[in-house]
Amino acid sequence: MSQVFIYAEYQVSVPFTEIDWVPINAEMKKFAGLISKTWLSGINTNTVGGFYEFDSLKNAQNYIDGLLIPFTKQINGTLSVKLFDGIVTKEASADIGSPFYLTTSR
Repeated sequence: MSQVFIYAEYQVSVPFTEIDWVPINAEMKKFAGLISKTWLSGINTNTVGGFYEFDSLKNAQNYIDGLLIPFTKQINGTLSVKLFDGIVTKEASADIGSPFYLTTSR
């Protein structure tokens, strides 16, 4: 699998404006295979999460195990994670203009 998406959300109530995201981004960039992350902030819930793109299932799982799960323990929070196959949905997503399929290099 050469394109994997992760949806992750921490069940905490922290306004995004209180998150020091600069060092978090720096730590994320150390993980092999991370292509992009879109930060998410829950409306009226202040949950924090993201939508990630990875180049393989192995690298996505390493990220979950190496960063998301340890951070969950650190903040004593609850984490929801879902993995998605980016290849099987490629044609349908490109047809509707998804930014993850705009280049032919993917």
